[in-house]
Amino acid sequence: MSFAFEIQHRDGAARTGMISTPRGGIRTPAFMPVGTAATVKAMYPEDVHALGADIILANCYHLMLRPGAERIAELGGLHRFMNWQWPILTDSGGFQVMSLAKLRKVDEAGVTFQSHIDGTRHHLSPERSMEIQRLLGSDIQMQLDECVRLPAPEAEVERAMRLSLRWAERSKRAFGDAPGQALFGIVQGGESMHLRAASAAALVAIGFDGYALGGLAVGEPQATMLAVIEASLPHLPEAAPRYLMGVGTPDDLLECVRRGIDMFDCVLPTRAGRHGLVYSRHGRINLRNAKYAADPRYIDPQSSCEAARVFSRAYLHHLTKAGEILGMTALTAINLAYYQDLMAGLRTAVAAGKLAEFCAETKRGWAAGENR
Repeated sequence: MSFAFEIQHRDGAARTGMISTPRGGIRTPAFMPVGTAATVKAMYPEDVHALGADIILANCYHLMLRPGAERIAELGGLHRFMNWQWPILTDSGGFQVMSLAKLRKVDEAGVTFQSHIDGTRHHLSPERSMEIQRLLGSDIQMQLDECVRLPAPEAEVERAMRLSLRWAERSKRAFGDAPGQALFGIVQGGESMHLRAASAAALVAIGFDGYALGGLAVGEPQATMLAVIEASLPHLPEAAPRYLMGVGTPDDLLECVRRGIDMFDCVLPTRAGRHGLVYSRHGRINLRNAKYAADPRYIDPQSSCEAARVFSRAYLHHLTKAGEILGMTALTAINLAYYQDLMAGLRTAVAAGKLAEFCAETKRGWAAGENR
């Protein structure tokens, strides 16, 4: 089976669809839990899938440093290594080099950096990024791009965007012919609408299986992010998946689906769960707060996650305050279930032509709060 994308329903700019891969279908709009180092933290792989995830994301940067892409390949590839039999998307490593690496140096050839783990020096080029992702055996791979810290002068943003386009061409050549796998290009350009449009148009001219918007969700207001999406999507092909990288909050998901985004990833639901913060139909619940110490209510009796239906808020508060591993696992599962339930609700609403009503009802639930 080859990689394919079919749009099934539309409601305004929003759409539902199916991404077909040899390892299974991906229902869109899709939220991808983040498995940074070949694991979605605190979760068994089969439990992540059972909560509704069709695909997860793994990080090229982390896996190239530890345990190493060559070692994973020797052990049968990433799917076998982590016992995940469904699709995996790998990022290219560019964002982590910007955010984590020590003493990085960027030039036309690629980026040279020191590992944040042990200080060893590494060089990541578009060709090496493709090689690493090929060794991992991921189903969807990303071009190497340069991420710049914002805010930055427009001249610097444009320089990085143009370099990323040259790297996109090299990434595609290095990707070559890989039946059943896909390569996505990444639109850059910071908060500049004309640079975003230029980047999108140039990537389409190169030709990719899907297109991502990068360099967002880095602290800019939601209104800015949405404006960038609206400026970029008209320049991308309707028939290709659109992936917004590193986003986001439940409200971000609603607003971005309404504008035509098909795929998301974010560490928020897993990271928040490990620190006592729950996302639910009733909005955010911070279980570290003392008011939950004697609260016998469940998180949400209607949740698809058993932990949200059988553990009291008082018990989850206790586990959180005590630093118990069960608390991290339970709250991570509750959050992942809520994100997947939200995406399922969005897909159903788009298919029925009732997206506006679904979004309004969902936001009313958040506004009413946990005590309704």
